[in-house]
Amino acid sequence: MSKLLVAAIDFGTTYSGFAFSFAYDYKHDPLQIYLNRWTAGSGFLQSEKTPTCVLFSPDRKFDSFGYEAENKYSELALENKHRPWYYFRRFKMDLYNKEGISRSHKIKEDGGEKSMDALIIFSASIKYLKEKMVDRCKQQVTGIEEDDIHWVLTVPAIWSDPAKQFMREAAVLAGIPSTRLKIALEPEAASLNCKYLPIEKNGNIFKPLSKYMVIDAGGGTIDITVHEVQENNSLKELYKANGGAWGGTKVDEALECLLADIVGEDVMKAFSKLHKMDYLDLFRDFEYKKRTIKPDLKKDNLITFKVPTSLTHILSDHKGKRISSTIQSKPKYKEKITWVGDKLRMEANLTKALFDESCDHIVRHIQSLFRIRQIRDVKTILLVGGYADSPMLQEAIKANFSHVKLIIPPEPALTVLKGAVIFGHEPDAISSRVCKYTYGVRTYCDFIANKHPFEKKILVNGIEKCKDVFSIHVRVGETLRVGEPTASQRYHPLLPDQTKVRFVIYTSPSSNPEFTSDEGCRRLGSLSIDMPDILKGVDRAVNVQMIFSGTEIEVYATDKDTKKTVKTTVDFLE
Repeated sequence: MSKLLVAAIDFGTTYSGFAFSFAYDYKHDPLQIYLNRWTAGSGFLQSEKTPTCVLFSPDRKFDSFGYEAENKYSELALENKHRPWYYFRRFKMDLYNKEGISRSHKIKEDGGEKSMDALIIFSASIKYLKEKMVDRCKQQVTGIEEDDIHWVLTVPAIWSDPAKQFMREAAVLAGIPSTRLKIALEPEAASLNCKYLPIEKNGNIFKPLSKYMVIDAGGGTIDITVHEVQENNSLKELYKANGGAWGGTKVDEALECLLADIVGEDVMKAFSKLHKMDYLDLFRDFEYKKRTIKPDLKKDNLITFKVPTSLTHILSDHKGKRISSTIQSKPKYKEKITWVGDKLRMEANLTKALFDESCDHIVRHIQSLFRIRQIRDVKTILLVGGYADSPMLQEAIKANFSHVKLIIPPEPALTVLKGAVIFGHEPDAISSRVCKYTYGVRTYCDFIANKHPFEKKILVNGIEKCKDVFSIHVRVGETLRVGEPTASQRYHPLLPDQTKVRFVIYTSPSSNPEFTSDEGCRRLGSLSIDMPDILKGVDRAVNVQMIFSGTEIEVYATDKDTKKTVKTTVDFLE
């Protein structure tokens, strides 16, 4: 299907945005991509992304998103009218590493107890970005219709299959037709964008057979893939997507823990509830401060942070203490911190320590990756994402991986967004991926006394059978060609007079699960195929194949004799 225009939504943990490009622009210059500019606060701050926060009215109707939501909620908080409202901030992380995500999954409001359906929260947010994008396109070119737009939505590669499907369904609920929607994995999108950037003067890391690691350092997650460029310039994934929740928000958490250690957790909690506007301003200011903290700061350098005076007022009201005496009573801060009015001045080493947990996790994980056979000879790291702007993270990687060339493209926070647009024009750019799980179907086999557990034994027409056998189709770590069917597996009816065969599909994190009841195995869905010709008894057969395409898995069952085929798209959500 031809694409007049490709629009991408990068839905991030801390910031989100959209971008688009026209087919004729893409053919001449893939980097001719249009972005939106968002205005924050008094209008002096402009950026290509807006905070990932959304506000709903007391009757749960969508009100605003991004800077608008932040500002309105802050104003409501000033007048103490915010409590009945629903404010959600950095809620994307609620889908990370969650077991059993369902369509009825709920998310609690920021710092509160009220909750709403996650699907409503995500779909309302995506709908806002979608409508803003359509308006922006119509400003650019007259005559644009929504049917002309093909959409791309980004998700972390390390997310589970259910979380990726959840985002797709939220986008469809937001009014994006499923037939015109592609899901882009964030580090893959970044890789595509970097391919077109003049980021290396000596040589070309994107020449055929070259290998490189992409580290997408976002606010919530660190998302890592390793690619090899193929002869046709498509990208082959060399190792399954990996990473963890060690992004830039870990540094925010470290600052909040430090402040709570000084004033007390109860004071910090009261501050976040009673002075919501100040609380939001504190971390909005810190978001920009983080990018100025450098590893070469000397110990006696003092870093100044702006902290709202309402925090120290609560300390005085709740505990009858002044902030100066509170700091003096704590030996570990006594000589390292001064706090007067709204200015907190902190010794450089203490400031840099805010990055320790995040950077240590990232470094240890990359070290473990370089011990893997497929990755040992990788000589280049592409560092992208909003957190990639941090000099502390940059230096942590440089210092620990001096044998590797580190490349940080211009505007790393926009790399995924722009790459998602390119992916919309080049959906076949990723030729193969490494399977993150083992997939198969539940079946039966002949029972073997010394091999199979007794509780798995059943009698079928007087024959001892073993039930719940995990028949493996693809294993974790196996390289799969995108969009191509896996090798066919053949199955026979269990009973001679059986007129229908039902296949139940399972997944497992193990490379060699024996039974579908093993720990970690999860039922994904099922499909049935009619086999009315009972005259052949159990000599009949069905061939089953799986196709892994994008974030969806299709399962095909074909009757060997009639060639009739049924298919299903695996439903990962409960």
